[in-house]
Amino acid sequence: MLTFLMVLDAIISLALIFAILGQEAKSAGMGGMDGGSDTVFTGQVRGMDAFLARATVVLGVLFALITIIIAKLTS
Repeated sequence: MLTFLMVLDAIISLALIFAILGQEAKSAGMGGMDGGSDTVFTGQVRGMDAFLARATVVLGVLFALITIIIAKLTS
């Protein structure tokens, strides 16, 4: 059981990395701090970005839960 959870945790972590890296940049980085463009809060996320944003949240929650379960089983 523990081995299965550890493998599942590794797979979810890789999927989480790819979901994060696959998203489009949402701001101009540090250059956007001067108020030049406010596309972070005004633009709507559509298409693949919406899917990847939702997948990031779901995978993050799954990763946290499985990691907590693994910690409880090993202690």
